Amino acid sequence: MFLRLASALAAISIAAPALAQEVNLYSYRQPELLKPLTDAFTEETGIKVNVAFLNKGLVERLKAEGRRSPADLIFTVDISRLAAAVEAGVTQPVESPALSANVPAAFHDPEGHWWGLTTRARIVYASKDRVDPAEVTTYEDLADPKWQGRICTRSGTHPYTVALVAAVIHHHGEEEAKTWLQGVKGNLARKPQGNDRAQVKAIWAGECDISLGNTYYMGKMLEDTEQQDWANSVNVLFPTFENAGTHVNISGVAMTASAPNRDNALKMMEFLTTGKAQEVYAEANYEYPIAPGSEAIDLVKNWGSFEADDTNLMDLAALREAALRLVEEVDFDG
Repeated sequence: MFLRLASALAAISIAAPALAQEVNLYSYRQPELLKPLTDAFTEETGIKVNVAFLNKGLVERLKAEGRRSPADLIFTVDISRLAAAVEAGVTQPVESPALSANVPAAFHDPEGHWWGLTTRARIVYASKDRVDPAEVTTYEDLADPKWQGRICTRSGTHPYTVALVAAVIHHHGEEEAKTWLQGVKGNLARKPQGNDRAQVKAIWAGECDISLGNTYYMGKMLEDTEQQDWANSVNVLFPTFENAGTHVNISGVAMTASAPNRDNALKMMEFLTTGKAQEVYAEANYEYPIAPGSEAIDLVKNWGSFEADDTNLMDLAALREAALRLVEEVDFDG
């Protein structure tokens, strides 16, 4: 992987100018995922990149720091976190021809507060031994009684689940979404628990036949010798919504409201959204770049192709409170 990263980065790096400046990042993404890109950006521009990694509390920290915040950009995953930053007033709108050219409309805030870099699909992991891939077609079908006692999933209150329920609300309305959620709960093999990898382990162990999960976890499991058997026991299947595509979520970047190095921050945003930079970023976490003409690595492409739901993710973010309310009303985790 690292040889491929180095090769790709060489294609987007040029000689650094003599004057060095800086740009400061607050990131929910692990430093090792960012380092290939921050190093390449510094090589190309001479702008030093300082990264502060936070496990939680990024928005709260920005609000506490206010105009004194040193942060120029924030990196995060999941539309709920991006939307929360916008709603908290800690971001500012950014527009440029380069950003608009590199990021499709569905994957950036309509007002320019955040811009997507990579996506991951919310898919079904299905037992190779007990599930015919043709059986899995739509998200709506997961509520069919044929799956009774066969589904594993993580908590209904987790942002990944909430985002999917929000998408169901968007496509079908709250009443149908509640019925769907009750149907999925009725099909669970066990109470929701663990992360996405834990669900695949449960399939491998025979506790259930299918689970919901993000695509990139397949790559993570395949690189872990203790988890390769789990990964090899399942197929990656891409359900769709009826009359729509496969549900995806996003990793993205936003400029802070304070941004003391705004010009440098904009340069970095434009750099990050180039196709080559997106491909490097996507490879590091087995995700999908979104710039026109960009491609995922072969391993990820081998899992299968899909058409992403083109609903703007901010439309789904607006429904997350309603989604969480439905999760609680049906006592999904109970």
